[in-house]
Amino acid sequence: MVALIKTAQLILSLSLLVVFHEFGHFLWSKFFKTRVDKFYMFFNPKFSLFRAKRVDGKLRVRFFAPNVEDPIVELTDEAGNVRKDDKGNPLYRPMTDDERAALPKGDWRRDPDNTEFGIGWVPFGGYCRITGMVDETQSASDMASTPQPYEFRTKKPWQRLLIMTGGVINNLILAFFVYSMVLFTWGDEFRPLRGSRYGMEFNNYAQEIGFKDHDVLLRTDKTNLTRFDADMLRAIADADEVTVLRDGQEVRIPIPADLTLLNMNRDGMSFVSFYVPMLIDSVMPDMGAARAGLRKGDRIVSVGDTQTDTWNRFVGALQTLVQREKDGEIINHDLRVAYLRDGVLDTVVVSANTSFQVGVIQSSELPYEWQTDHYSFWASIPAGIRYGWNTLRGYVSDFKYVFTREGAKSLGGFGTIGSIFPAMWNWHAFWMMTALLSIILAFMNIIPIPGLDGGHVLFLLWEVVTGKKVSDKVLEKAEWVGFILLMVLMVYANANDVVRFLF
Repeated sequence: MVALIKTAQLILSLSLLVVFHEFGHFLWSKFFKTRVDKFYMFFNPKFSLFRAKRVDGKLRVRFFAPNVEDPIVELTDEAGNVRKDDKGNPLYRPMTDDERAALPKGDWRRDPDNTEFGIGWVPFGGYCRITGMVDETQSASDMASTPQPYEFRTKKPWQRLLIMTGGVINNLILAFFVYSMVLFTWGDEFRPLRGSRYGMEFNNYAQEIGFKDHDVLLRTDKTNLTRFDADMLRAIADADEVTVLRDGQEVRIPIPADLTLLNMNRDGMSFVSFYVPMLIDSVMPDMGAARAGLRKGDRIVSVGDTQTDTWNRFVGALQTLVQREKDGEIINHDLRVAYLRDGVLDTVVVSANTSFQVGVIQSSELPYEWQTDHYSFWASIPAGIRYGWNTLRGYVSDFKYVFTREGAKSLGGFGTIGSIFPAMWNWHAFWMMTALLSIILAFMNIIPIPGLDGGHVLFLLWEVVTGKKVSDKVLEKAEWVGFILLMVLMVYANANDVVRFLF
């Protein structure tokens, strides 16, 4: 059931993003009087789940129907003989408007100014097929031999630039709008760093650098640290120095140059988190902790030889055992656990299950507070834009890690994206994740790789600078190279998901 809920959220989110992205291309195309042959959510090889088009003044709709044949005819020479390629296959050319008008009434290939809208059956992606544009939906041979005024390729460079970037612009607008409406509806909920009763907890690597448990983060040499979030971690990784409050005194900690977001977390623990004492709220019946006699109010201080005075260290110790067993080491599931009860230290043997779970539940009285900043409708708009811009800036900053060995290993596909959605349907989490994916989609599409919007922009800039337009054949070959690169990347990312799931 959890997998179904996550999958449903993923498909709904990606569907919204793809439609809104392609709609950006569609709007600018129509604005500049450029024909759009097809507008599809999802891909539709061989047949479509749904398609609709206005033909001869009537809206025609089909469900689960084969795709409409392309409006093409065999290419002939002056003698009327069909021309063929080197392999003996007939060559084709697009129909002229007169030839399309001569087709029988009701033929979907008539009325070329009207767009065919549809839903495919491959539930990822989509496309907007613009007449006269070499992309993943059509090659140079699919175009008329003589450029027509309604084609993409005959438009002015600045018009083609807006058509190309329309999807990216739409994704940014969508993200800013969603963030604004989330802030207006739910407010901005966060955990202030100075709202913790016990300060912060740091993993072993952070303590080697100079941090200590119970330190309160104040600022870096570049910015103040006010809230616990991803920007806080980025600020620490990019800093030369971090100032903390320790026993009432400010202490400056130099940050090593090799600290990155990728190497911050080690030994199953986050670089920094709120200090939460290892206090048991309750134990689950018929599991190891209950059978061993642990109960509400006990504080587990160690598991084996590992100190576990906080919840993070306790969970990290168990996760380490899981990983060691996955690596082939034989691990005893009977764990020696030391705990405090009423100030008295005692030791007990707790039998963990196959996943090294012992059945203890964390106290609901967390030693930190959440804070919510509320916004009026008009105040939420600039706040949402700032939130979206900061998110984009953070993502662009993190993108450099993709080109490292550890960053490449961390790449994920649809499984990784789907796992980020909550196990129970939550509209706040859904819209926040959708806005983030819209930011990511906008940035990834503007990267200058053939097959993406950024690739088209790159060739257009070449045309503007040199005054020479890139030939349709070169564009077609570049599209194939880009398509292959993107497919390899997608296979690699999804293979990482499979490896993480199995091992």
